[in-house]
Amino acid sequence: MYTRLLTLFFAVSFLSCDPAALDAALGTLTQGSGLSQETIGKGLKQALDIGIKQGAATLSAQNGFVNSPYKILLPPEARKVTDKLQGVPGFSNLEAKIIEKVNEGASDAAKKAYPIFRDAITQMTFTDALNILKGDKNAATQYLQRVTTQQLYNEFNPIIVQSLDKFGARKIYGDAVNTYNKLPFNGGDKVNNDLDDYVTRQALDGLFGMVAKKELDIRQNVSARTTDLLRQVFAQQD
Repeated sequence: MYTRLLTLFFAVSFLSCDPAALDAALGTLTQGSGLSQETIGKGLKQALDIGIKQGAATLSAQNGFVNSPYKILLPPEARKVTDKLQGVPGFSNLEAKIIEKVNEGASDAAKKAYPIFRDAITQMTFTDALNILKGDKNAATQYLQRVTTQQLYNEFNPIIVQSLDKFGARKIYGDAVNTYNKLPFNGGDKVNNDLDDYVTRQALDGLFGMVAKKELDIRQNVSARTTDLLRQVFAQQD
């Protein structure tokens, strides 16, 4: 159940357009909880930082993606390619091979994710922190996803490309699609061989999923609050 702190946060959301009302609400909040605005803001940022760091570490480990709930499968149109090429020499077991390489590339790219996410956290304002505390169980993750997805995509996509090429995933997939597109019995149905956009979006979804999982753990599980700051701030919602 949400406590008086979170009830107040819901009220703040309706007053946020009025600076005077917001200041009054914040004063009540900090006075009642014994926590300063700075402490609450730092606590939320620390929770996000921990979620991101642990999520990126999990997915960037060897077989991190492929052995996780966020395993990247082939896009629907790719199934047409793999199904049609099963009997073509050189393309046996094609789907499994591409999935293996794609997930290796995503795990390799995930090693670069943490600094990108961390920079986004530092820009979070105290108002953002309030909205997160009074929001849904994954409000912090939703905030991060909302304000950083495009920037993260722009920075992450080249890393994905490099990682996919490191494991030969784009070449394998590109060769398969080009072969499929030349087949006389595909009915003129051409498939786009752009794999990196799809993998980038799937990899980011996986990273955000891991952050959401850790956020929920911190909100609901006292033992997951591994610092004094987290215990102070999130005790207000218990």
